Amino acid sequence: MTELLTAAQMRAIELAAIESGEVTGLELMERAGQGVVEAIFEEWPDLGERPQRAVVLCGPGNNGGDGFVVARLLKERGWDVDVFLYGDPEKLPPDARANFQRWLQLGEVQDLADAPEPSEDADLYVDALFGTGLTRALTDVVRDRVVRFNTAPAVARKTVAVDIPSGLCSDSGRVLGDGACAPRAGLTVTFHARKLGHVLGAGPMFCGKVAVADIGLRAGSMDEVATLTGKPDPDAGLVKPGAGQKYVHGHALVLSGGPGKTGAARLAARGALRIGAGLVTLGVPPEAQMEVAGHITALMLRRVDGAEGLAETLVDERLNALCLGPGLGLERARELVPVVLGQGEVKPRPTVLDADALTAFADRPDELFGLLHDTCVLTPHGGEFARLFPDLAERLKEVPTKGPAYSKVDATREAAKRAGCIVLFKGADTVIAAPNGRCSVNSAHYERAAPWLATAGSGDVLAGFVTGLLARGFAPMAAAETAAWLHVECARSFGPGLIAEDLPEQLPAVFRDMGL
Repeated sequence: MTELLTAAQMRAIELAAIESGEVTGLELMERAGQGVVEAIFEEWPDLGERPQRAVVLCGPGNNGGDGFVVARLLKERGWDVDVFLYGDPEKLPPDARANFQRWLQLGEVQDLADAPEPSEDADLYVDALFGTGLTRALTDVVRDRVVRFNTAPAVARKTVAVDIPSGLCSDSGRVLGDGACAPRAGLTVTFHARKLGHVLGAGPMFCGKVAVADIGLRAGSMDEVATLTGKPDPDAGLVKPGAGQKYVHGHALVLSGGPGKTGAARLAARGALRIGAGLVTLGVPPEAQMEVAGHITALMLRRVDGAEGLAETLVDERLNALCLGPGLGLERARELVPVVLGQGEVKPRPTVLDADALTAFADRPDELFGLLHDTCVLTPHGGEFARLFPDLAERLKEVPTKGPAYSKVDATREAAKRAGCIVLFKGADTVIAAPNGRCSVNSAHYERAAPWLATAGSGDVLAGFVTGLLARGFAPMAAAETAAWLHVECARSFGPGLIAEDLPEQLPAVFRDMGL
């Protein structure tokens, strides 16, 4: 998986390289500027056909120093380059000041307050005002320039941000300041590795496309580095062995609600079956048996009437993964959740809790947390997360005035620690965290954008995917990460017009594309 760094982690890697004598800060800045220029011409080849005009906006820190390098390299290619500086040049950090002086041998530096309106006169705008180290909201002067950029959409397509669009917190993807905004870049060039802010929150909306420039740094060995989920290794459990009967691949039980409310559970069950569980049974109340029986074929049906009936069902230890919540109903959820979590004589087993199974405990989340075990997976969307973790949700809602801002990664990690199990916080920036701090982000942005997932029932299918993988023997964290990745791939494979029923049926095509 690809690492997603915080600003502090990136600084630590750079500092370690400098202190070891492997590289100087000035050399890193030169490599960064060169990486930006190379990425520009790779993204927009037409800009490399002949010298053109660029406007480079430089800030008061090392991000501005990168901007001076970009300006110089473009100038050396014959470009007409206008450079504007925000801040006092005498207060620039040493490396940035050195590149400021080098630029002065080629051209002048103007005050940012005098920067022109974005227009078709310039072919490229470079945002090197503030990078990953931004800790405060933009000033009025800078914000005014940002607003100008964002009101010129034709130009914004050829605006490149150095490291991250200015004003955006690189740890959270949140814009700092009340009513603030960031420049909308067509391309963002970051260094060594992506940052969390590129895939969280508003980050993808402002970053455009993200390119990672290699500046010769080694990977650091740090604790609590979040990762970006990637294509699962087929050898990690997705391939079914040639021998073995259905029970070898697990038996999942998905509990359903009453009449008229069984569709969500059927979606989850279908997802569990398609992802490879050997058997999937729907546990339904007596009054819903006829309804469910009329809708299913490969799925099995069992009458589960209340807590006592569920306990009797769970005597069968071949049922090795459970899913509760989709369409379950709040009253039924309050009755059944304690049973599956091991209250009484029932042996606890891997369990996915979603939807009603979470909302049912909104008024007493600590009661639920006291029941959970370490093979549970909670799959809340934003509203359900807020019901279980209202204090964490409130922090996410607050307007950040300084950085690093509280992020969805921070919130999900705290939630997982509090719950004592895996938490999969859904969204285009799905965050999956374990109690020990391990965390990954499944980003449905950029080349993996899947807006069609915003449809009723898609979350129920995701819960089923996780359940099916748990039944197959996946560890809870791996089941959540793999399911989330496959969920997006199914949506991308199908494309526009997707409805929730299509997701499980798209899995065979996705598996074939993976070479399974």
